[in-house]
Amino acid sequence: MKARFTKIAAGAAAGALVCALALTGCAGGSQGGSGASSQEDAIELQILAANSLEKAMDEVQALYTEQTGVQFADTQYEGSGTLVEMLVGGAYADALITASAATMDSAEEDGLVDPASRFNMFTNDLVLAAGMNSPISSLTLQDLASGEHTLAVGDANVPAGTYAKQALTTTDPQCWIAADGSRGAECSGKEGTFDGTPLQGKVTEGSSVGNVCQYANSGDVDIAMVYSSDVYRFGNVKIVGVTPEDSHKKIVYPAAVCKTAEHADAAKAFLDWAFTSEDAIKIWQEWGFEIASK
Repeated sequence: MKARFTKIAAGAAAGALVCALALTGCAGGSQGGSGASSQEDAIELQILAANSLEKAMDEVQALYTEQTGVQFADTQYEGSGTLVEMLVGGAYADALITASAATMDSAEEDGLVDPASRFNMFTNDLVLAAGMNSPISSLTLQDLASGEHTLAVGDANVPAGTYAKQALTTTDPQCWIAADGSRGAECSGKEGTFDGTPLQGKVTEGSSVGNVCQYANSGDVDIAMVYSSDVYRFGNVKIVGVTPEDSHKKIVYPAAVCKTAEHADAAKAFLDWAFTSEDAIKIWQEWGFEIASK
């Protein structure tokens, strides 16, 4: 904390001496501990981030603290839809990073983030993953239309799940049917059904990508549809196929400073550093993320 000094008009010699001693005492007190810390050192940022970012984000934040002194509160990792619900419910955050444009759109429409601060941080691939001991070594999205495999996808609060459902509308026959009849990237992936498709009764929906991966790892299902970064993060699953990019909306991770942020400038500085620092980029890539185009 910066010391505040008050100008004292010159007066009687005795008065001046008293004031001087008082100022000296204040200065001595501020130096008696570990020393005055900068305003930046005292900052503690609260971040809300998509589940899939957890391990990489923890490393990036630790590096940022080491380089700048900025601290982080207990970063909250949840499904992107849940993060927005938390903010709607009054949760505090300095910055929000979601795993889909749609969830950040909702946050922006609800006035929860500063639109001017919003940008896309990462891109990702939607993959077909199987347990490490699975005999399946190669599989295409179209292969799921045979109905020979059980599947796990994320629920409505998990962006990877909505991308999966978008992709599943493009198979022949369709493996997921949108309520409005839309397909592929034109589909929201939110409202629809597996009933009447080759996957009817063969799909398990998880509340997080971690759960989805676990279903495949344990053998509860044959295939999980998750991000490529989830395979790096959780292990015990292997990529056996990649969905066509045009079968779903482009997978991006938008970031933005929250409207109620008490440390808006510091939050923006962190997001900018995490997006541009070579050290940070190296960490993101080690965990399967690619930096979005500037």
